[in-house]
Amino acid sequence: MNHDIEFEFAKRMAKGLAGQFGQNCEVVIHDLRGNDLEHSIIAIENGHVTGRSIGDGPSHIVLESLKGDPKMLQDRISYLTRTSDGRVLKSTTLFIRDDEDRVIGLLGINYDISMLVSLEGSLRDFTGQDRLTSEPEAISRNVADLLDELLEHSVSLVGKPTAMMSKDDKIRAIRFLDDNGAFLITKSGPKVCQYFGISTYTLYSYLDEIRKTSE
Repeated sequence: MNHDIEFEFAKRMAKGLAGQFGQNCEVVIHDLRGNDLEHSIIAIENGHVTGRSIGDGPSHIVLESLKGDPKMLQDRISYLTRTSDGRVLKSTTLFIRDDEDRVIGLLGINYDISMLVSLEGSLRDFTGQDRLTSEPEAISRNVADLLDELLEHSVSLVGKPTAMMSKDDKIRAIRFLDDNGAFLITKSGPKVCQYFGISTYTLYSYLDEIRKTSE
């Protein structure tokens, strides 16, 4: 099948969904066929929801899809995300596949529910009920922000500032970065080295050790 036909259908669906659910509903399409992952967005409706536009880069979900086994990937329905300015979104991610079941793109739906969440909190406070929430995943506007967020998550995972990390701590943090696709981002290596205070040689040594252990 001509892959362009699949993406044209996805673009039509994006317009239809955004039109159906209004300005609070962002629909975005990522093209994962090429090597330019820093500019994976090829279509977006209501981009003001996350502040993104055509030509912007990948999200955590995009990097995870490229790192994982395509056969194990499943669509993610109705999970929480958050924007850089703190708004809460209800999100769905659908994988676009070719005839050989390879992931070639993503269609993401992000609906801004911030007002509803605020109202829910007020109602729970009024009724005395405990508020039950899960921690939303961040949606980055560009790859630089995404890498910064992954670095922060890696430090949170270890539970120590980088200056106090042992070799094993740093390997654990870098394993997290590798598992989440951080090294698919162009020129991520130098920033990771600077962040953890290690040389390029040490970084690749750690990565070799991590990947051999995974095998």
